Amino acid sequence: MYEFTQKITPNLWFDSEAEDAAKFYCSVFPDSRIVHVLHNGEAGPGEQGGVLVVQFELAGLKLVAINGGPVFKLSEAFSLEVTCESQEEIDRLWEVLGEGGEYQPCGWLKDRFGLSWQITPRRLMELITSSDPAVAERAMKKMFEMRKFDIAELEAAALG
Repeated sequence: MYEFTQKITPNLWFDSEAEDAAKFYCSVFPDSRIVHVLHNGEAGPGEQGGVLVVQFELAGLKLVAINGGPVFKLSEAFSLEVTCESQEEIDRLWEVLGEGGEYQPCGWLKDRFGLSWQITPRRLMELITSSDPAVAERAMKKMFEMRKFDIAELEAAALG
């Protein structure tokens, strides 16, 4: 049964791995779960009994994954940003989500399913929005030099 009531729900298009992706994402984030799996019936569009739609929640965010076939691909034009409270959280998510995918600049990575993630320390956002323009500028400059964020390096650069 469809149970989402939020007005806007991100919908992720996969070729055929929607359920595998949703299960993987739910294993990575606490307070996550598969809500409902809808299978194709006789009317299709895919093979009868195959997974069509997966509703899932990641740390309270409701999402839908659909097996739509090879028509569209995920791209960096859409990403999920994870605000991290510690270096340990950054390190864990960077490794787990990035395994089999592609690591990119500025805390971005693409996972093995093609979904883009931004692994962002809360501290970075505090630094680049500092009321001191010099601190903000130094933090921004350091951010552009990094792949995986290191909070201590960002703070050292920002504070001069």
